Amino acid sequence: MEWLQRTWLRLWDNMTAVTLGIKGVGVVIAALVVYLVVATGVGMYWSLEPAPFDVRSEVTEDGQAPVVGTATLNALVGITEVLLDKPGGYLYNDRMPPGLWLDNIPNWEFGVLVQARDMARALRKDFSRSQSQSTEDPDLIEAEPLLHFDNNSWLLPATESEYRKAVKALLGYEARLARNDDAAQFYARADNLRGWLADVSTRLGSLSQRLSASVGQKRVNTDLAGDNEARQSTAAAGELEIKTPWMEIDDVFYEARGTSWALIHLLKAVEQDFAPALEKKNALISLRQIIRELEATQSTIWSPVILNGTEFGFLSNHSLVMASYISRANAAIIDLRDLLSQG
Repeated sequence: MEWLQRTWLRLWDNMTAVTLGIKGVGVVIAALVVYLVVATGVGMYWSLEPAPFDVRSEVTEDGQAPVVGTATLNALVGITEVLLDKPGGYLYNDRMPPGLWLDNIPNWEFGVLVQARDMARALRKDFSRSQSQSTEDPDLIEAEPLLHFDNNSWLLPATESEYRKAVKALLGYEARLARNDDAAQFYARADNLRGWLADVSTRLGSLSQRLSASVGQKRVNTDLAGDNEARQSTAAAGELEIKTPWMEIDDVFYEARGTSWALIHLLKAVEQDFAPALEKKNALISLRQIIRELEATQSTIWSPVILNGTEFGFLSNHSLVMASYISRANAAIIDLRDLLSQG
């Protein structure tokens, strides 16, 4: 009888342990499901693109006009701070969900970052210097390489910490401009503007080609521009098959969105800081048209995915639409540079 009782108690203990084990697994699964649902919702929120902001410098309290260059600094600092402080913060270097799962907004970030880097280089190389033999500004010497720090560094140091140091240096330069420090200068000349616009044009040209290649194209090789005496390091075919990989189509699209978003702010700042030079060259309207073309790239995307239909197919091709706007903006920039070069 005692043996039977002990056997029954053993069976009961085993059944209880199994039941508790099943409940434990159920709790773990339920917690995982809740986490995935919450992470998905957070990821969707983090994927919302930031709204535009005002970059124009206001008239000072004593009624004086804004110091030349402050609008451009406002734009550069502003787009960099958006990278760091938007919902989710800087996501390109995330190693944990939901940031790890996202790819659209990190590519958007990269487009913004490239424009921030180009403007920081233009400030250090051209805008803050009167001629090629003049000295570089100390704050810009610090800020420019910090913005060129590895954009995918997670720790020791983190990318965000280096970019915040760059913002601090840029704010130092802006503060010195605002208080009319003789050692801090911003030269709003047409030739300086042409140099930066040349960089913008090459960026937009590359993006336009990558966007257009979403459907695959055969292109004539124009690398040597028809110069019979020109040479290149590696021989290439007369015709090239260009196609953006299917998995990279949305990446290129969002990089173009980020690039355009950043350029809208920078060009609006340039419109204020370089207004006299632009008016003298009769180029102000051309600049505003470029901004208008780029603003069209920021229209709401109603499709849940970036579609890649053929040129005249049944489905839309978002990349080709984006390429159209960017190509027109780039053509207008080329014309603007010609206007600025005229006497």
